[in-house]
Amino acid sequence: MALRFGIIGFGKIGQLRKKIIEELELGKVLAISDPNYKQTHKDIFLTNNYHELLKQDIDAVIIATPNNITATAVIDALNSGKHVFSEKPPGRNLEEVIEIKKCSAKHPNLKLKFGFNHRAHYSVMEAKRIASSNRMGKLMWARAAYGKAGSLDFKEQWRSTKNIAGGGILLDQGIHMLDLLILFFGGFSEVKSFVDTTYWDIPLEDNAFAILKNSSDQYAVFHSSSTQWKHIFRLELFFSEGYMILNGLDTGSKSYGRESLIIGKRQFEDEVELLGNPSEEQIFFDDDRSWYFEMNDFSNAIINDKPIIKGSVDSAVDVMQLIDKIYSSDNSWVKRENEGEK
Repeated sequence: MALRFGIIGFGKIGQLRKKIIEELELGKVLAISDPNYKQTHKDIFLTNNYHELLKQDIDAVIIATPNNITATAVIDALNSGKHVFSEKPPGRNLEEVIEIKKCSAKHPNLKLKFGFNHRAHYSVMEAKRIASSNRMGKLMWARAAYGKAGSLDFKEQWRSTKNIAGGGILLDQGIHMLDLLILFFGGFSEVKSFVDTTYWDIPLEDNAFAILKNSSDQYAVFHSSSTQWKHIFRLELFFSEGYMILNGLDTGSKSYGRESLIIGKRQFEDEVELLGNPSEEQIFFDDDRSWYFEMNDFSNAIINDKPIIKGSVDSAVDVMQLIDKIYSSDNSWVKRENEGEK
């Protein structure tokens, strides 16, 4: 079955989604909505109003818009009877995502998937497989850092504008790392945090620091930053029998370093002379197929009427609830936000 797709938002990511749909032969893109896109395409309906796109004879919609449009577009697409794949974040705040979940519940036959593609990176999938096998023992704690360098035009980008983006680096990039922490730990009930704008002259956070704890007494130390000055992705997982380190991320820019997974086994003083220097295995992953895995999963869920597992609306609510806790547990940040609204 070849699906008929529409794409709302045809920037870099929307164009990439179209390329993947065509390469995987999942169907055809029959409609595109973007206020700035002028190029004509044979056999493709073009509009600058996504409501006109939703009237077309299509099965599914890809939503790749700025954050202030995402939640409304998802709800409108579901209400028009379309399956939906939406880029992250699922909304500007928890309230918007809860509204999406309510709408999705009214349309149980429609598939809704969000683009948390980091779960589909090879290093993450291999680390999850090893963790689930219990060969590393009990997961005790983690240390996670995800940061980027910013840019000369960082202040002028829409991601630095509050009414459009909703949140800063925590919502833009940190959401991926938090989603991975939920993947490995199952969630967190207690949060201690500091959120601040430390360098950039913008109304949003450029750094978020958090200590997370769950009901099983497992901990995670988390840092999301746009003052890193050097792109970094690093997730360290410590188990009772050893550790795993996910370092680097294979992306289009290649700026996060070579993606790898380091596996080390715990060694005590009476087991080896060189205490603190255990032997390690390092695996490198030089191909990113996460975007392709996502679109295949979405297409298969529609065609075979299977539930969405990775990137479900429940997962979107879970990670947005955690983000909300990180914002709200810093009283200074809450006060600043409240004063800004006056």
